[in-house]
Amino acid sequence: MRTEEIDVLVSEVGPRDGLQSVDRTMPTEVKYRWIDALAAAGLREIEVGSFVSPKRLPQMADTGEVVAHARGIEGLNVLALVPNLRGAQNAVAAGTPALSMPISASRAHSLANIGKTPEEAIQDVGRVAQFLASTGEPVSLEVGISTAFGCTMEGPISEDWVLEVAVACAEVGAGSVGLSDTTGSANPAQVKRMFTRLHQELGERAGGAHLHNTRGQGLANVVAALDAGVTTLDSSQGGLGGCPYAPGASGNIVTEDLVYLLESMGLRTGVDLEALIAARDIIQEGLPGEPMYGHVPDAGVHNGFVYAGTQEVTR
Repeated sequence: MRTEEIDVLVSEVGPRDGLQSVDRTMPTEVKYRWIDALAAAGLREIEVGSFVSPKRLPQMADTGEVVAHARGIEGLNVLALVPNLRGAQNAVAAGTPALSMPISASRAHSLANIGKTPEEAIQDVGRVAQFLASTGEPVSLEVGISTAFGCTMEGPISEDWVLEVAVACAEVGAGSVGLSDTTGSANPAQVKRMFTRLHQELGERAGGAHLHNTRGQGLANVVAALDAGVTTLDSSQGGLGGCPYAPGASGNIVTEDLVYLLESMGLRTGVDLEALIAARDIIQEGLPGEPMYGHVPDAGVHNGFVYAGTQEVTR
């Protein structure tokens, strides 16, 4: 494990966003070993599951147990998704230290995903924030604005509306609010513009970027997000994942490729690429034959590659 300070936080979402889109369920014991391997490779934050109805997503039925296991890993920020107050209550009961809530800017996607309008979902953020405050526990709450860059059901989404939703979520109690390219519709100019505006509106409460590579724009959009001051980036090992309630929304950014890009640019992630790539074997053990993606795992790092911070980098 690399232990130096980091410049960009790579937030691994494979155990949640990746596995929720796979029809099969990864055995719980394999999840444990996968998360152990990811943390040992140097990842500092992992979204380990979601507290949703097991009837809706049986792949996530063991999230409470997975949280308990992951909390035993020193230095790891353990994150879990909650769709509503009941999910938050279950997450807190399981000892989850950090919660994320997806609030869709698209009305059609919001209704399909959680059965509520964006306005109703924002009210839920307020209820969850009030609940967390009442517990006295130091549980953080972050919101990701889904379909912030476009929706396969609804088409283009007003940027002004997206920012209005983000501000509303912060006003009712979200600790941070990020933007998600749920459907892989974003382009670099749009990403830079939107995150610049998000920082102007929310300052330190502006959150990270959740970007997909559905149309091959993922890493270009990462660079645009970095230019706008984003320092937290979601990704999924092997490119697993996508939203089951957004048609055509596949292709999370591949964690291995993201780490390589950032380190090549002189930005420290704290992640050991060799150890990270080796963790792919555990996915194949738990989900034999499951397609995985990534240029770096296939081609390897280039000759002369060095990790950021290990020698002077010319910019």
